[in-house]
Amino acid sequence: MAKKVKKPKSATSKKGFSLKLSQQNKVIFGGLLMLLSIALFFSFISFYFTWQDDQSLLTEFADRNEQAKNLLNKFGANVSHFVLYKGFGISSIIFTFLLFLSGLHLFLSMQKQGLLKKWIWGLVLIIWFSVALGFLAAGKPLLGGMVGFEINDYLQDYGGKVGVFLLLLFGLIVILVRLFQFAPDKAVAYISDKGKSLATEFKNGKAGKVVDNDRENDILYTNDKDKDKEETPVVIDTYTHKKDIPVLAKEDVDEEFEVKVGTEEDTIAMEVEKIKEEKEESDNISDKLVEDFGEFDPTLELGNFKFPPLDLLDQHGASGGITINQEELEENKNRIVETLKNYKIGIAQIKATIGPTVTLYEIVPEAGVRISKIKNLEDDIALSLAALGIRIIAPIPGKGTIGIEVPNKNATIVSMRSVIASSKFQKAEMQLPIAFGKTISNETFVVDLAKMPHLLMAGATGQGKSVGLNAVLTSLLYKKHPAEVKFVLIDPKKVELTLFNKIERHYLAKLPDSEEAIITDNNKVINTLNSLCIEMDNRYELLKAAMVRNIKEYNAKFKARKLNPNDGHMFLPYIVLVIDEFADLIMTAGKEVETPIARLAQLARAIGIHLIIATQRPSVNVITGIIKANFPARIAFRVTSKIDSRTILDTQGADQLIGRGDMLFTQGNDVTRIQCAFVDTPEVAKITEFIGSQRAYPDAHLLPEYLGNDDSGTSIDYNISDRDAMFREAAEVIVIAQQGSASLIQRKLKLGYNRAGRIIDQLEAAGIVGPFEGSKARQVLVPDIYALDQLLSNESA
Repeated sequence: MAKKVKKPKSATSKKGFSLKLSQQNKVIFGGLLMLLSIALFFSFISFYFTWQDDQSLLTEFADRNEQAKNLLNKFGANVSHFVLYKGFGISSIIFTFLLFLSGLHLFLSMQKQGLLKKWIWGLVLIIWFSVALGFLAAGKPLLGGMVGFEINDYLQDYGGKVGVFLLLLFGLIVILVRLFQFAPDKAVAYISDKGKSLATEFKNGKAGKVVDNDRENDILYTNDKDKDKEETPVVIDTYTHKKDIPVLAKEDVDEEFEVKVGTEEDTIAMEVEKIKEEKEESDNISDKLVEDFGEFDPTLELGNFKFPPLDLLDQHGASGGITINQEELEENKNRIVETLKNYKIGIAQIKATIGPTVTLYEIVPEAGVRISKIKNLEDDIALSLAALGIRIIAPIPGKGTIGIEVPNKNATIVSMRSVIASSKFQKAEMQLPIAFGKTISNETFVVDLAKMPHLLMAGATGQGKSVGLNAVLTSLLYKKHPAEVKFVLIDPKKVELTLFNKIERHYLAKLPDSEEAIITDNNKVINTLNSLCIEMDNRYELLKAAMVRNIKEYNAKFKARKLNPNDGHMFLPYIVLVIDEFADLIMTAGKEVETPIARLAQLARAIGIHLIIATQRPSVNVITGIIKANFPARIAFRVTSKIDSRTILDTQGADQLIGRGDMLFTQGNDVTRIQCAFVDTPEVAKITEFIGSQRAYPDAHLLPEYLGNDDSGTSIDYNISDRDAMFREAAEVIVIAQQGSASLIQRKLKLGYNRAGRIIDQLEAAGIVGPFEGSKARQVLVPDIYALDQLLSNESA
């Protein structure tokens, strides 16, 4: 019996999955990769122009109403943020070329042997460029990305900047030799050959120029017998002519002569040189400095500073927004209509606007109804609704309606995270933006402290003042670099602002001899306030010398390098003075505190010093008329009486708030009801810990010295051996000018603020200048240089 011969199974008959792509699938997949790479390329490029606008939309990917400015909209913004910012920076664009090459290989069915090598070297280049840009441009993290920054940070911890530089140089040598086949001997030979050829060309060019000059002279000074020679262009000054020209003999030409060329038929072109207008010398110097070094960047000293991320803030309450209770709305509407109907007040229309804690019912009464009649029913409406905190606005400014504010049964907590993440705050073009919370219409409320220019906060104990202060400080910490704003924190209660000690060397300002930046001692409070007055006067002197009117113009001029630091000029940060319990200071210090605060409130706006004062006792002996007149921006949390409400706001309403951050804000016109954003103590601790863990300035921002009044007048730096090395020169400057001011010493001797202030104190101790007189210059007590010599010689004797 014949054996059955088993036929070998073909490869195609095997069951299983094959990784090989058909020709059609290669074309499709290759085309997809190429188109994707092109799309990513343009998305990455546009990211560098639109990332600031799209930053707030990264968490709003599912919201179809939000639109990003990236060329690939929200997809492009998110992918670019992940790849460029969190990845390798601008070198990630190489990924798009690698994707395009991969797609091209599939699309054209090219051999894949060289593709793997391209990917390996592409990744090497991406990593090297990311690390190199992170090292060279540490202040611009978008260039090197988070990977480049973190690798640099890690390597510098162990090898320092020199080690990282040498490592990058070694990597560059490897890339040049292995990838680009760079050979040093060939490069040296090439440069040598180029140098020799350039030298030869230079010599030949110079010799040719001499020959041409001789030839030109030969043509110009000839006899008439040379007329019949070949026609040659003749150049005389800027005129050129090709026709037969009468040629002058050499002996007929004087030293100074004018040659007219041409006939009536020919038109001669003339070159006209425009004379440029001369710029002022200072503009030329500043423009040259800006061209060479760019504008001055005050953030450069802390170029690697990172703003706190949103993850440090908690999402309190429901994250989905306000929940609408239709049954509650209908019930409140019916009770309002019924109560008004009982008093024979008809309503033509009613509308509800739902806020986080309060709902505003806008009603349009029938014709003939007096507004005051509805206003008087405030307590009756509150009784019928069985609710606390009913407030009637009659009428609503700018509308022909009457507003009735009714608290919601289930209030929504407004988290600090929600207002900081809002596009209104992120895109705010303000000097000192503050996000307070949300209005009744659920809009984020953002104001500029620089335009207020000072803020008064008041409210009963436990109604949200300290949380409100934390919201103000948190807003500024999320928006301003440490070089742009400094805080002077005064905390008589000793416990409310202690968390901000961690950011002392980043954001806080203090007196030179003070150990702690947060001031709790009342004596130090008086010295600090007077020191701020000196700082204010010094800044006004700088503005006067710079011929500008406010700090914004001054800093813009300084950034453009139009102000010389050797003349005492410097970048001026904003200074925000925060006092947590003002009533305690008034009780213990009285006029000693009120006077400098009044001066600062009246004058400090233009030079960037802004005050925020909080108190729990808004009585007239605490919030005096002088203070109220200079604090147009005011915040009132819940108070216990209508009198306190009128003391703060000049109107009632604060006594009808419901507490827990419910507040009224006015800036001199309309009153706005706001639910203050809630930021808890652990959140503030995380923010200050994040900032405090980063590289900081050597010390807190130092305010000018203020030593207070001294009856003897001679105890200030009486020891002659401790005098400044420039004491004698400063004394001569003061006596010659007969003007005792620190700014004069700064300009003439090119000294800084603090040193000039110390010399002035030493001059006062020596009896050369009189005591401090506020904004006036000190009186000079020595009439001339001879008297100064006698005074100083008597001291040394």
